[in-house]
Amino acid sequence: MSPDIALFLAEDGIANGAIYVLVGLGIVLVFVVTRIIFVPFGDILAYTALTLGALERHRLPGTIWLILTLAVIASTMEIAHHWRAARLAELPRSLALYAGLPLLPAIAVALLAGRDLAPLAAIGLTVLLVLPIGPLLYRIAFRPLADASVLVLLMVAVALHFAVSGLALFYFGPEGVRTQPLTRATLRLGSLVVPGQTLIILAGCGLVCLGLFLVFARTTMGKALRATAVNRLGARLCGISPAQTGAWAFLLASALAAITGIIVAPVATLYYDSGFIIGLKAFVGAIIGGLVSYPMAALGALFVGLLESYAAFWNSAFKEVIVFTALIPILIWRSLQSRHELEDEDDAEEEAPA
Repeated sequence: MSPDIALFLAEDGIANGAIYVLVGLGIVLVFVVTRIIFVPFGDILAYTALTLGALERHRLPGTIWLILTLAVIASTMEIAHHWRAARLAELPRSLALYAGLPLLPAIAVALLAGRDLAPLAAIGLTVLLVLPIGPLLYRIAFRPLADASVLVLLMVAVALHFAVSGLALFYFGPEGVRTQPLTRATLRLGSLVVPGQTLIILAGCGLVCLGLFLVFARTTMGKALRATAVNRLGARLCGISPAQTGAWAFLLASALAAITGIIVAPVATLYYDSGFIIGLKAFVGAIIGGLVSYPMAALGALFVGLLESYAAFWNSAFKEVIVFTALIPILIWRSLQSRHELEDEDDAEEEAPA
């Protein structure tokens, strides 16, 4: 392998790793706040790409019907909940959150779908349309099971993935989509040519990481999310609603999935089920961080991107096998580390005076 080829593969691996960073951060964010491994994260990414592709082809995106279906189910659940609790005075606010707000962008997209939209307008409508998917899925599938075990929540997440991806196949069909590039510029650094789209991916990843840092460090919502992640019971005793922070976490996850879908769609053909593979590779990176550390998850995602790039050069048929096989030593390492921590706790209990 020549130095030029190694440099080119590193560029490709870092670009892919930046994509996995965005997805991995979303998975970690949802898990630390709600204990949910959000398997459908990649499906929201795929819906974003398919929606933007439909708008560019002057078609009505099927995401509208998904939003309508989820809004109806969530609103029905809210009506039943407030009726049983005899708190009908709070019902209008709940209906506004779970029916009014999600349907507003859906109506706007339905009215503008057949027109020739400017690229930024199409991107803005796409992001607004997919943002409610996460909170709606949380209200329907996860909030009623908030106190269930992690295994139960994982099983629900997997079932939800199959349901959402199946609906994507029904709404959009099996055809893939690749959207218009955000830029056609290139940057030449000696013998290395960096496409402008790659620079957008890297810049988007950096800005999102900075934005998440500011949200967690400077905003009340971010501090509430951190408190819930540290201790759910303690946060509840301090007046922080885990249900509300869970909805915020899923909203941020939808935003991350939307941003990722926008910047990935011009460089890769995405199908209705493509998001699952992307999410699975990002999950490998998140596991390196133990599903709790944002910096380690980001570094792990970059490692996965580089590993995938060099593995594809060695043998493209085995690149997926190599990436997912890397999960085995990581899990063994995590298991041994967890066992060591448990043994330390047991020893401390035995040495404590009666």
